[in-house]
Amino acid sequence: MHRIIAPAVLAALLVAGCAGGPGSPSTRAVVQGAGAELLKLRAGPGLGFNVILGLPDGTALVQRGCVTEVGQRWCRVSLERAPNISGYVSADYLSSR
Repeated sequence: MHRIIAPAVLAALLVAGCAGGPGSPSTRAVVQGAGAELLKLRAGPGLGFNVILGLPDGTALVQRGCVTEVGQRWCRVSLERAPNISGYVSADYLSSR
């Protein structure tokens, strides 16, 4: 049982620590360079997390902070037009607006 709980707790702490709080700055960003593959919005900052949905180039996002995991920079974002949809994307595919 501890084998299941420990990774879940660690993931929850990581996500909670990266999430923007009431005073956290947020910036606008747009998906750029994903091409036909779409940028994967993931449940956490890394390739091991489930894909929530694919984002095409030009998708407007609100960026709420970034972290580095295994040499890759991941940013917590929400969709500008649907702020209740949020997750993590690779920073390599974000452009400031």
